[in-house]
Amino acid sequence: MGLWEARVVPHIVDRACGIPQLEPLREKACDGLHGKVVEVGFGSGSNIGLYPAEVTEIIAVEPSDVAWELSATRRAGSSVPVSRVGLDGADLPLADASVDTGLVTFSLCTIPDVAGALTELRRVLRPGGTIGFLEHGLSPDPTVARWQHRLDGLQQRLFGGCHLTRDIPELLADQGFQVELLQQDYLPGPAPSKPWGYVSAGRASA
Repeated sequence: MGLWEARVVPHIVDRACGIPQLEPLREKACDGLHGKVVEVGFGSGSNIGLYPAEVTEIIAVEPSDVAWELSATRRAGSSVPVSRVGLDGADLPLADASVDTGLVTFSLCTIPDVAGALTELRRVLRPGGTIGFLEHGLSPDPTVARWQHRLDGLQQRLFGGCHLTRDIPELLADQGFQVELLQQDYLPGPAPSKPWGYVSAGRASA
């Protein structure tokens, strides 16, 4: 991992994914979380403060030391205990059926082995468990999608492997999740921002 990816990208992601317009969608992703939660791609802790009262513990999986450092102030002010337990969403150091619910926000776009990460989420969820998600991904608009495919290689090089072309509901379904709640739309912004602004938020059951 180069200096740009290790030291700079986490700050960009913190700013870009921490905009106020995303908070209602983060709340939607967090709705229904309860008990012990595994959060894959914890980042700088932007979901802290949005967890429902039923959440008792957050088990954070975050590969970036810089992002973890950026989350320090938020973690210190959290009413829910947060512990970092792993670096790789595709290899969770957790027992089978050991967590109640899961959360993944702006991470399925970047995890190299995204199928493996979703398989691991299913493995560690207790029977009947659900995950909340908020991700950007492939637009259904052919014009926007063409631009996403054109820009995808550059996006990956500049932003730590982040893809513009992953179809989030399809990824979930392919790994055995049933999407129970789904909201999809473009974030507010000028037309040229659409390749980066098509988001999916909701909940899926294993």
